[in-house]
Amino acid sequence: MYLLIGLIIVVVSVVAGYTMSHGEWGVLFQPAEFLIILGCGLGAFFGSQTKYTFSLIIKSLKRLFADPGSSKTRYLETLAMLYALFTKMHREGVISIESDVERPESSPIFNKFPAIAKNTVLINFIGDTLRVYLTTGDPADIDSLMKVDMQTIHEEGMLPAHSVSHMAESMPGMGIVACVLGVVLTMGKINEPPEVLGHHIGAALVGTFFGILCCYGLFGPMGSKLENYEAEEHFYFNAVKEAVSAAIRGATPLIAVEYGRRAIPYPFRPKFSEMEDKLKS
Repeated sequence: MYLLIGLIIVVVSVVAGYTMSHGEWGVLFQPAEFLIILGCGLGAFFGSQTKYTFSLIIKSLKRLFADPGSSKTRYLETLAMLYALFTKMHREGVISIESDVERPESSPIFNKFPAIAKNTVLINFIGDTLRVYLTTGDPADIDSLMKVDMQTIHEEGMLPAHSVSHMAESMPGMGIVACVLGVVLTMGKINEPPEVLGHHIGAALVGTFFGILCCYGLFGPMGSKLENYEAEEHFYFNAVKEAVSAAIRGATPLIAVEYGRRAIPYPFRPKFSEMEDKLKS
């Protein structure tokens, strides 16, 4: 939503500013320039991908006009789910959650929180960690394992953002390519009157304008949006990590989720009393 609004503001600003300056719109309409810039840019972008990275980019397209859903409610629901899991561990022993982590789709605990449970990456992150602890009974390396898992998830999520950002950075260069070709064509008309030459030079400069606009007004914001999306998800997973790590170290369920609450960014962090009310409910 924010990306769409931003793109509309960019377009309206360019259109309004050019119109206020009494610019001729026919001069800006240069399909050949647009074809060269977008074709070269997208071609180079596609050529730099692997099958794996391209599949990640396709999957990430839905993030461009979506929101991670970071909210106090989402964090409270997650803390409540973890509290229920930790309470069962604390009262009935660690082995009691074996069925929950082995078959999360049929777990009564996870099914109480369908909005959270549909995030299969998160559920696997929690389940795999607890499964290792169930198998080894050793909490020593669990925190490091979760950090490795989070780092992998984060780096994978950043690949599409970096790819789009690199494409954005190439656009001014592609605009120069189109501009130079326009100048070459203009040189072939050097004997034409000044008004004709002026028209062709203006058309050539449209390539530079369009390339820079694509970089900073179109593809650049897309890359930044994907980065910000992944950053919010990383905050979310870090809060879960802190809670799970504390529970495995032997903290009581309430203290464990308090570790998670303290790792939540301030705009979404519930007060302790709010968390306590949620856990009681």
